[in-house]
Amino acid sequence: MATPVYSRPVGKRYLGNTNEMEVHDLSNERSACQVGEIIAARHAVTFSPDTLQQARAERYDNCAHCIGGSTR
Repeated sequence: MATPVYSRPVGKRYLGNTNEMEVHDLSNERSACQVGEIIAARHAVTFSPDTLQQARAERYDNCAHCIGGSTR
């Protein structure tokens, strides 16, 4: 289940962007991911459980920069 966040999450690995429906790996974050901008725009969510599988189950696509394998 996705939960909105309004600041950089602590102890979470995956961050979703509701505007683009993509998921980012915070442990492999790249400048192209623009995580700060996603959070500032209030498009950020975390997942429970905090897994890539959960994000994919909620129809989030992989970020091409930090995860790879984007289907877009």
